[in-house]
Amino acid sequence: MDKRDRANIFRSRLVEAMSNSDFNRSTLALACQVDRSTIAQLLNVTQTRLPNAHLAAECAATLGVSADWLLGLTDRSETTANLLTTSFRFTDAERTPADKQIDAWHQEARGYKIRHVPATLPDILKTDAVLEFEYAAFKDKTPEQALSSIHDKTKWLDHPGSDYEICVPRDLVESLAKGEGYWRGLSKAARIEQIQFMSARCKELYPSLRLYLYDSKVVFSAPFSVFGSLLVAVYVGRYYLVFREFRQVRAMTEHFDQLVRNAEIDARSAADCIADML
Repeated sequence: MDKRDRANIFRSRLVEAMSNSDFNRSTLALACQVDRSTIAQLLNVTQTRLPNAHLAAECAATLGVSADWLLGLTDRSETTANLLTTSFRFTDAERTPADKQIDAWHQEARGYKIRHVPATLPDILKTDAVLEFEYAAFKDKTPEQALSSIHDKTKWLDHPGSDYEICVPRDLVESLAKGEGYWRGLSKAARIEQIQFMSARCKELYPSLRLYLYDSKVVFSAPFSVFGSLLVAVYVGRYYLVFREFRQVRAMTEHFDQLVRNAEIDARSAADCIADML
């Protein structure tokens, strides 16, 4: 990066951090044990002065931000200790259709694009019979709670800018049609109803909601959701692994986009393809 560009970034971020921390030039100079003129030179828009390593570290420590952020080396302002806490953490996964944490992430991502690879079928496309079949072991959650949660996700699609892309393995839907594997024990009537419902919903909600079917023999994916540019939640069973660092979110976004590119059935054809599985 050109020195002038880095100096501009440092100046603007220093001003932002000072404003957020209620520091002025005098109080910052006093805390960093330098002359007020030194801080004034760093903030002078006509100069390209950058601080030495010691002063950059003192400014960052005083203002509670990362020195890397001040110098334009990262887009995250948190210190290393705080960054580890905020960019990656474990969150309990209730695995119920009324998962409050998932609902909260949807609300946080209003107006953004959500990319979703579900563990089975996406809840927003499930019938009551399938919800009862999948969550029979979780009797503490009522059908009314499940339906309310799914209704909230549907309303989320009505928010301006909201956009939902979902990738599901084709063989999962085919096994549903045949009553094999994961779906063994679900009645034929319930399976037919689920396929018809899913096909109809894909048509009804398109293009705000777009479903792609990919071949799991060609490309593999663990269940995860990308909530805009805000966060990624990877489902591992009992927990979600939650990432908020930009590069991590971008990497999982690229992985999802690769699933879309490799999809056998695109969003325009998904509804008809699912219906044909009957």
